[in-house]
Amino acid sequence: MLFDEGPIQELISRLTRLPGIGRKSGERLALFILRADPEEVKALADAMQQVKERIGLCEKCFNLTDVQPCRICADPTREASQLCVVEQPVDIVALEKSGAYHGLYHVLHGALSPLDNVGPEDLRLTELLARIDAGGIREIILATNPNREGEATASYLAELLAARPVEVTRIAHGVPVGSDLEYADSVTLKLSLEGRRKI
Repeated sequence: MLFDEGPIQELISRLTRLPGIGRKSGERLALFILRADPEEVKALADAMQQVKERIGLCEKCFNLTDVQPCRICADPTREASQLCVVEQPVDIVALEKSGAYHGLYHVLHGALSPLDNVGPEDLRLTELLARIDAGGIREIILATNPNREGEATASYLAELLAARPVEVTRIAHGVPVGSDLEYADSVTLKLSLEGRRKI
């Protein structure tokens, strides 16, 4: 077959290492790159190189950034007394798109997972405690994922923070807007009932 060896196969092989890119998608992307204007390909390669060279972790919240501190931490209009704890930088993107949160963040860079050998020492917990102990934070919002690892991490954090003078809250989980109850799984319905509020 045409793509079984040589530089095109090497490109396909590299592309299929990206998350969500299978063999067919890798082939399509490789052919797109092959047909693209050389300047566009160079710009793509330069952009990837720039990301590797210039993006690091914020010294305060551990989000991805090209400046210190990151733009969110440096923003004086953010509510500095609220700290939303998330697993990964991509979670900040989702929360920011909602437009509903205006406080600061703390990225753990993972969740507790004994099966994957991820323990408390592998997360940014020491830095989280230091931020709380420095003062000024009144509420910690636990926004870990609603899966086994995320729930375990939220429970662990709630216990860890119980002795500190901060209010610890958990984001609600439940039935998505626009869906029907008959299609919701039992865990989602359970969390919806537990997270109910007075109207």
